[in-house]
Amino acid sequence: MDQQPSATMLADRSVIRVAGDDVRGFLQGLVTADTAALTPDAPAWAALLSPQGKALFDFILWADGDAVLIDAEATQAEALAKRLSMYRLRRAITIQPDERKVHWSSGGEGIPDPRLAALGRRWLAPASEPARDWHAHRLTLGVAEGVGELGAGETLWLECNARELNGVSFTKGCYVGQENTARMHHRAKVNRRLVIAPLTETGPRTRAAYPELGLMVEHRRIGALGDAIVPDWLAAALADTASD
Repeated sequence: MDQQPSATMLADRSVIRVAGDDVRGFLQGLVTADTAALTPDAPAWAALLSPQGKALFDFILWADGDAVLIDAEATQAEALAKRLSMYRLRRAITIQPDERKVHWSSGGEGIPDPRLAALGRRWLAPASEPARDWHAHRLTLGVAEGVGELGAGETLWLECNARELNGVSFTKGCYVGQENTARMHHRAKVNRRLVIAPLTETGPRTRAAYPELGLMVEHRRIGALGDAIVPDWLAAALADTASD
């Protein structure tokens, strides 16, 4: 077995444990992924959307027996837990922080990132030294995540490249924001995309800038991607859209 690097923990991630009565059924009507398909070896990238189909929170769901673990942005974990609690009503469900931390490696042990295999492997375990290379690795592969890049209720989920990165099920049935998301998918009307580009002058379409990496995240029209990083997974999707 390959030896893991000593620094693996993603310090900007936290874990929430959702447990109790029919947890998967509870989440199934809320999030974009099919919770029925979760297994210990098959986590899922998902989002909680606004009724208009815009991303409020994105996260990775993990099966944990009858419970579900949510691998979430640390700065948004409390807000996400509160949002989920609003939908709980009288259900016997607990939504609490979990002591485990999210870990990442470019190879070796762990489970392939459900968005893109090239992102590397993830697993949940006690805390260790923080990983150093994850942020740059993710951005150079053209993958945006978190409120700072996706926005909070600002970007339609399919504009976040959710279809291409396995962040939405079109067969699972209803969830918050499903109607507009499904309509965009079936009509192939995703006119803008979140993309990573070399850092230049920022403007209204800039979501995040990383001077130390020379990169920025922008919300650009399909016909004006310019110098954006267009990895193979996105190029294939854009080619399919152009041929429709």
